[in-house]
Amino acid sequence: MSHPTPSWASVRRSERFAGAPAVRRGADWWLVSPSGSLLAQDPVFTGELDRFAADLAAADRAVAEIRSQSKAAHEARS
Repeated sequence: MSHPTPSWASVRRSERFAGAPAVRRGADWWLVSPSGSLLAQDPVFTGELDRFAADLAAADRAVAEIRSQSKAAHEARS
């Protein structure tokens, strides 16, 4: 399924990958700037983006788990 080309104006900050001008739309990575968008097609580069995105997601899950455990421990003491 084809996804629309992102424009700088249409990309919310929350959609940008780690605050960088990289945006994932479906299976495609796009590099976006005020002057236009470029589909990232280099498999080595997009593979690194995929791995970095997976690592960030794992880190987010770990932090959420730690916060959940901390909250549960705090509530148990109260």
